[in-house]
Amino acid sequence: MKDYKFTINGNIYKVSISSIDDNIATVEVNGTPYRVEMDKPSKKQIRPLTQPQKAPVTSSGEPVVNRPIAAGEPGAVRSPLPGIIISIEVSVGDVVKRGQKIAVLEAMKMENNILADRDGQVTAVKVNKGDSVLEGADLIIIG
Repeated sequence: MKDYKFTINGNIYKVSISSIDDNIATVEVNGTPYRVEMDKPSKKQIRPLTQPQKAPVTSSGEPVVNRPIAAGEPGAVRSPLPGIIISIEVSVGDVVKRGQKIAVLEAMKMENNILADRDGQVTAVKVNKGDSVLEGADLIIIG
Protein backbone atom coordinates (compact mmCIF):
# COMPACT_ATOMS: atom_id res chain seq x y z
CA MET A 1 0.00 0.00 0.00
CA LYS A 2 1.33 3.42 -0.95
CA ASP A 3 0.32 6.53 0.98
CA TYR A 4 0.42 10.03 -0.48
CA LYS A 5 -0.53 13.50 0.65
CA PHE A 6 -1.88 15.86 -2.04
CA THR A 7 -2.80 19.53 -1.74
CA ILE A 8 -5.30 20.56 -4.42
CA ASN A 9 -6.68 24.11 -4.46
CA GLY A 10 -5.63 24.50 -0.82
CA ASN A 11 -7.39 21.31 0.31
CA ILE A 12 -5.29 18.46 1.73
CA TYR A 13 -6.12 14.92 0.61
CA LYS A 14 -4.67 11.78 2.18
CA VAL A 15 -4.58 9.13 -0.56
CA SER A 16 -3.74 5.43 -0.14
CA ILE A 17 -3.39 3.18 -3.17
CA SER A 18 -4.32 -0.40 -2.21
CA SER A 19 -3.90 -2.17 -5.54
CA ILE A 20 -3.71 -1.71 -9.28
CA ASP A 21 -5.08 -4.43 -11.57
CA ASP A 22 -4.62 -3.75 -15.28
CA ASN A 23 -6.20 -0.27 -15.56
CA ILE A 24 -8.30 -0.29 -12.32
CA ALA A 25 -6.80 1.19 -9.14
CA THR A 26 -8.35 0.70 -5.71
CA VAL A 27 -7.69 3.88 -3.71
CA GLU A 28 -8.85 5.48 -0.48
CA VAL A 29 -9.13 9.30 -0.32
CA ASN A 30 -9.53 10.75 3.20
CA GLY A 31 -10.99 7.41 4.34
CA THR A 32 -13.45 6.97 1.44
CA PRO A 33 -12.71 4.02 -0.90
CA TYR A 34 -12.83 4.47 -4.70
CA ARG A 35 -12.24 2.34 -7.78
CA VAL A 36 -10.43 4.48 -10.35
CA GLU A 37 -10.26 3.57 -14.02
CA MET A 38 -7.06 4.74 -15.66
CA ASP A 39 -6.24 5.17 -19.32
CA LYS A 40 -4.35 2.19 -20.62
CA PRO A 41 -0.73 3.02 -21.37
CA SER A 42 0.06 3.39 -25.05
CA LYS A 43 1.83 0.46 -26.63
CA LYS A 44 4.79 2.35 -28.06
CA GLN A 45 7.82 0.41 -29.08
CA ILE A 46 10.61 1.24 -26.67
CA ARG A 47 14.04 0.67 -28.11
CA PRO A 48 16.50 -0.86 -25.68
CA LEU A 49 19.37 1.34 -24.61
CA THR A 50 22.66 0.47 -26.20
CA GLN A 51 26.04 0.73 -24.58
CA PRO A 52 28.29 3.44 -26.01
CA GLN A 53 31.16 2.20 -28.08
CA LYS A 54 34.59 2.26 -26.56
CA ALA A 55 37.06 4.84 -27.81
CA PRO A 56 39.56 3.47 -30.33
CA VAL A 57 43.05 2.69 -29.07
CA THR A 58 46.42 2.16 -30.68
CA SER A 59 48.23 -1.19 -30.58
CA SER A 60 50.01 -0.02 -27.40
CA GLY A 61 46.65 0.68 -25.72
CA GLU A 62 46.90 4.49 -25.90
CA PRO A 63 43.68 6.29 -26.92
CA VAL A 64 43.53 7.54 -30.49
CA VAL A 65 42.99 11.30 -30.53
CA ASN A 66 41.11 12.49 -33.61
CA ARG A 67 41.31 16.17 -32.72
CA PRO A 68 43.11 17.97 -35.53
CA ILE A 69 45.94 20.26 -34.58
CA ALA A 70 45.04 23.86 -35.37
CA ALA A 71 47.08 25.01 -38.32
CA GLY A 72 47.48 28.69 -37.70
CA GLU A 73 49.95 31.30 -38.77
CA PRO A 74 53.41 31.33 -37.19
CA GLY A 75 53.57 33.80 -34.31
CA ALA A 76 49.82 33.70 -33.72
CA VAL A 77 48.37 34.22 -30.28
CA ARG A 78 45.40 31.84 -30.16
CA SER A 79 42.18 31.86 -28.20
CA PRO A 80 42.44 29.57 -25.18
CA LEU A 81 38.69 28.88 -25.22
CA PRO A 82 35.58 29.78 -27.20
CA GLY A 83 34.12 33.18 -26.44
CA ILE A 84 33.52 36.76 -27.57
CA ILE A 85 36.19 39.39 -28.07
CA ILE A 86 35.44 42.25 -25.63
CA SER A 87 38.36 44.49 -26.53
CA ILE A 88 41.56 44.60 -28.52
CA GLU A 89 44.35 46.46 -26.76
CA VAL A 90 46.87 46.65 -29.64
CA SER A 91 46.93 47.54 -33.30
CA VAL A 92 49.14 46.62 -36.25
CA GLY A 93 52.65 48.02 -35.82
CA ASP A 94 52.58 48.15 -32.00
CA VAL A 95 55.59 46.70 -30.20
CA VAL A 96 54.57 44.34 -27.40
CA LYS A 97 56.41 42.68 -24.54
CA ARG A 98 55.84 39.14 -23.31
CA GLY A 99 53.00 39.13 -20.74
CA GLN A 100 51.44 42.38 -22.02
CA LYS A 101 47.63 42.36 -22.31
CA ILE A 102 46.73 42.40 -26.00
CA ALA A 103 43.01 41.48 -25.92
CA VAL A 104 40.13 40.57 -23.61
CA LEU A 105 37.96 37.52 -24.27
CA GLU A 106 34.62 36.87 -22.53
CA ALA A 107 34.07 33.17 -21.97
CA MET A 108 31.55 31.59 -19.60
CA LYS A 109 30.57 35.05 -18.29
CA MET A 110 34.14 35.81 -17.26
CA GLU A 111 36.61 38.21 -18.80
CA ASN A 112 39.93 36.60 -19.71
CA ASN A 113 42.99 38.70 -20.46
CA ILE A 114 44.85 37.44 -23.51
CA LEU A 115 48.56 38.09 -23.05
CA ALA A 116 51.41 38.27 -25.55
CA ASP A 117 53.43 35.08 -25.40
CA ARG A 118 56.59 36.69 -26.82
CA ASP A 119 58.24 40.06 -27.46
CA GLY A 120 57.71 41.44 -30.93
CA GLN A 121 55.73 43.65 -33.24
CA VAL A 122 52.05 43.13 -34.04
CA THR A 123 51.89 42.24 -37.74
CA ALA A 124 48.16 41.43 -37.95
CA VAL A 125 44.98 41.60 -35.90
CA LYS A 126 42.72 38.75 -37.04
CA VAL A 127 39.62 39.62 -34.98
CA ASN A 128 37.40 42.58 -34.20
CA LYS A 129 35.61 43.65 -31.04
CA GLY A 130 32.39 41.63 -30.72
CA ASP A 131 33.60 38.66 -32.80
CA SER A 132 32.78 35.16 -31.59
CA VAL A 133 35.83 32.92 -31.70
CA LEU A 134 36.44 29.22 -31.21
CA GLU A 135 39.16 27.64 -29.13
CA GLY A 136 42.47 27.75 -31.00
CA ALA A 137 41.44 30.59 -33.34
CA ASP A 138 44.22 33.00 -34.34
CA LEU A 139 43.64 36.34 -32.63
CA ILE A 140 46.75 38.43 -33.10
CA ILE A 141 49.98 37.74 -35.03
CA ILE A 142 53.22 38.84 -33.41
CA GLY A 143 56.26 38.83 -35.68
